Amino acid sequence: MSSLTQTAIVTRKIIRYGIFAIIFLIVGRILLTGAVSLYKKLFPAPPPPPTVTYGKLSKLAFPEVGIPQGVSFTLETTEGTLPKMPTQTKVFFMPKPSSNLLSLSSAQNKAESLGFNPNGEQLSPTTYRFPNKDNPSTLEINIVSGVFSISYDLKTDSEPISVRPPVSEIAASEVRSYLSSANLLPADLTGTTKAEYLKLNNDKFVTAISQSEADLVKINLFRKNYDNLPAVTPDPNAANVWFIVSGVTNRGKQIVAAEFHYFTVDESQFSTYPIKTSETAWKEFTEGKASTANAGVNKEGDNIKIRKVYLAYFDPGIQIDFFEPVYVFEGDNGYVAYLPAVTSDYYGQ
Repeated sequence: MSSLTQTAIVTRKIIRYGIFAIIFLIVGRILLTGAVSLYKKLFPAPPPPPTVTYGKLSKLAFPEVGIPQGVSFTLETTEGTLPKMPTQTKVFFMPKPSSNLLSLSSAQNKAESLGFNPNGEQLSPTTYRFPNKDNPSTLEINIVSGVFSISYDLKTDSEPISVRPPVSEIAASEVRSYLSSANLLPADLTGTTKAEYLKLNNDKFVTAISQSEADLVKINLFRKNYDNLPAVTPDPNAANVWFIVSGVTNRGKQIVAAEFHYFTVDESQFSTYPIKTSETAWKEFTEGKASTANAGVNKEGDNIKIRKVYLAYFDPGIQIDFFEPVYVFEGDNGYVAYLPAVTSDYYGQ
């Protein structure tokens, strides 16, 4: 009997200490994992060195916008300091379109899908004009690059401005549907959609305060974010792809004007490049090395407060070799400027 009692006591001790050991191992593993995670967060491993596969990059074609004389700048971000930036970013390859025997045939198919007569007029070795089948509208397209524009003669037919334009969401849907019908809606034109209501004033389009006062609505289609960075264009307020839409139900009269300047970015082909610190970028900005994209409504002698400094990709709307990062400086009264982000060692060939 004594032997059985002793065995039971030993068994209970084994079970008790076994449970303690299991709890200790579980808690220890949690603490160790947390400690390792905290260490990695406080002391992250340095990224691999930039690959700089493409060598020295070509100089970007920034806009040339003048600013008033005597303007000065002060940094006044929400945080009160310059943001901390990564040491490197991706530079994406942009394949060049090439001419072939089917270029004209492809352009004719696009024209017909967009509602134009495929029997067009040659304006230059690469540019053709196609008339609309039923309305005073024309399409001009570069058969190599695919860049095209649409214009409607409102003096001949003013019906497109006879009714109120659709709300921006419906207009944007109509534009996407129109492009999709010709297989011309790229997958990366899914970024911000910006709408602007317009009215005709002395044969010119001016901004309307509201839909009720507008004759038309302009829809801007921007690219999606690349590597978590937005895309910016030469005119910060306009996309390289935009359409002016009317409120008539006749589809042939819905598009009053359009510009389609789109060039492919190959997201699968990229190289990493070192970029300037925000401190270096700010120094170059104050030295006048940035390019003003929009002077806003600032006047001579104004002190412009820069409220935001961030990285973006510059989308110039013309054929270039690479999709490159830039610093963006946004200030009061609509001021915007761009500065190359890649360090000078690898920029400006």
